[in-house]
Amino acid sequence: MAQASSNPAQADFDQTQASRFARLALDCVHKPYPNKIAHSLNSDADVKAPRELTPAFYGCYDWHSSVHGHWLLVRLARLFPLAPFAADARRAVAQSLTPANIAQEVRYLEAEGRGTFERPYGLAWLLQLASELKEFDDPEARQWSATLAPLEAAVTARISAWLPKLQHPIRTGEHNNTAFSLALMLDYARISGKPEFGKLLAARARDYYFKDRACPLAYEPSGEDFLSPCLAEADAMRRVLTPAEFAPWFQAFLPAIDMQPTSVSDVTDGKAYHLAGLNLSRAWMLEGVASALPSANRRQKPLTALAAQLRRAGLESISGEHYEGGHWLGSFAVYLVSGRGLR
Repeated sequence: MAQASSNPAQADFDQTQASRFARLALDCVHKPYPNKIAHSLNSDADVKAPRELTPAFYGCYDWHSSVHGHWLLVRLARLFPLAPFAADARRAVAQSLTPANIAQEVRYLEAEGRGTFERPYGLAWLLQLASELKEFDDPEARQWSATLAPLEAAVTARISAWLPKLQHPIRTGEHNNTAFSLALMLDYARISGKPEFGKLLAARARDYYFKDRACPLAYEPSGEDFLSPCLAEADAMRRVLTPAEFAPWFQAFLPAIDMQPTSVSDVTDGKAYHLAGLNLSRAWMLEGVASALPSANRRQKPLTALAAQLRRAGLESISGEHYEGGHWLGSFAVYLVSGRGLR
């Protein structure tokens, strides 16, 4: 059995589990329909199929899911290079990340009227894909990284222009959540050696969140959440604050955490299926917070235990049978079980 090439993964993350998640992404990254497109039309010429508009990232129902589907394939190919699925993953990524495809992605992103396109969620996942490629010590991955570079640069420029003008953070439990994307982008800045970009992200996180106290966790979740606004904020701030700052900030921000796993009432409803992803994202955010607390902190063990409970519920809910969840939940699962957000 092929083994992971490095050991950031959790103990129960093996090739069998990785193969299951790889198949979810392989089944959708080049599946053109169904497709939910958030597309600003400038003229009749913009009435085109998604695969023409964004030829690298048109599958998996929507642009951002396609992006993190490609991230999933790169990550699993990196961690399990000898697994049977690795060759298929490489072929799929190579088919998407061509110079011509990425040039069209840049043209699409920078066209008139698209200043808000996939901002910030999809853009943050694009930078997460760039991060994964930069850490993948492999000739083909280095080629893909170079190919992706123009889109990566366009995305960082878009974020750098937007954040100074964003006066207030967005505190929803869906794609617009500012804290979630800041966390992904902060990791990108560190991995990619982009200190000025990282300074901007960290400064805005402090501006938005440092004075926050008593986050209303009892109001969560909303009916379509796949993110916890409170935990996403804590997970971002543990990347920004020093250990000496973070523990007291976290105690004041979330003095108590009482939550149970969520369930999905209708697996054919894409929005209702968000609650399956909420278990996964809550689990990795709690793991991240626990990792940032001093080892003697009394909250570390209960937070870790709660993360494990949410993790089990989230993983049990993933099925490729229903495309409403199968097109994206694999990425959330791999982020969690491979320990991606943990240093």
